[in-house]
Amino acid sequence: MTMRTLMNEPARVAYAQIYVQSGEDYADLGECFAGQRNGLCGAAVPGKLFLVTGLHTGRVGFTVELHDTMPSVEYSAEDVVEAPYRPIGDAKLVTWGGSAGPWSLALEPQTDYRVRYSAWGMDEGHQAGPPMDGEPLVDRYLLQFWPARPAPDRVVKETSKQAAYWHKFARQQPTPAQLAALKQEKAQQEEERRLAERVADWGGALPSERMERTRFSRELSYLDRALVDELEQADPQTLRSVARWAARRACEEAGYADDERIAGILDRMDRGADWFETLNGPRPPAEPGTKPREVVAQLGIQAHGWFDHRTPYENTTTVVTPTFNEDPFRAVIETIWLATTPFTDKHQLLAELRDRFLTNPVL
Repeated sequence: MTMRTLMNEPARVAYAQIYVQSGEDYADLGECFAGQRNGLCGAAVPGKLFLVTGLHTGRVGFTVELHDTMPSVEYSAEDVVEAPYRPIGDAKLVTWGGSAGPWSLALEPQTDYRVRYSAWGMDEGHQAGPPMDGEPLVDRYLLQFWPARPAPDRVVKETSKQAAYWHKFARQQPTPAQLAALKQEKAQQEEERRLAERVADWGGALPSERMERTRFSRELSYLDRALVDELEQADPQTLRSVARWAARRACEEAGYADDERIAGILDRMDRGADWFETLNGPRPPAEPGTKPREVVAQLGIQAHGWFDHRTPYENTTTVVTPTFNEDPFRAVIETIWLATTPFTDKHQLLAELRDRFLTNPVL
């Protein structure tokens, strides 16, 4: 029989916990002890061991050994438990929050081991404060591994009140199958909650793909989903007319109607001028004998939206520009949403729109 000491030094624990990990998945206390008899060495989650100590915070004595066959039980230990363990990757002893370690353990991944966890002084450790430098450690632990076929966990020896408490806790946990069912039920409830929130965000129904691809469609649906549904079914000509009307109503509501520059922009928009001419007026004529100069225009706005601190021209540019979107549905949705901004009650614009275009259509 051979034995290798993999680690033998004080280890820092926190919340009376220290772990063996061989994967990245998080598992909580209840999961690790699901369906077990012992409450000191939680091995229910593949690749992980959840080890309980008596001391809440501070340093404990800790030794890890690897044997080629089952070692004799340390009967001087007050509490002894065993469990199956199969590392799924490189195993290491780690502390809560990474306050110390980790200590690499030379265990073969995907190999079945039996693990024995022996404890001395758990009750004393539970009552003690963190040992100061130079003070003797109160409780100590021995973790032993050896190759073995999987077998249920068991309590080999129970002495301390702390061990009795944690064994009782473990036996009150659901089995892995029950825990999986509870997780599935919780996941389903969470999915239903997310779906309900999504439906509420979209005004009472899930969006179509076209709505989902359209900016401000969700915000407008939250205000009036029925309107968005009706607009999605409308023909392109109606959508263009609605978008231009909404842009004009926003400028009127903001008090821009008497501004000659704004009035010219809105008139050119309604006449069907292109975007550049709508915002800037007719292009200058070409000089005799020369080709018309190609004008490259680029709209730059610091933040997209209608804002009170901006000039009438800037806000008008903001609300008129989306009317030129190649997709009529995107044009109308974005324009309507931006056009609601100058209205104290956004629903006023929507009511006027429905009255004008959807109840008794007037194009």
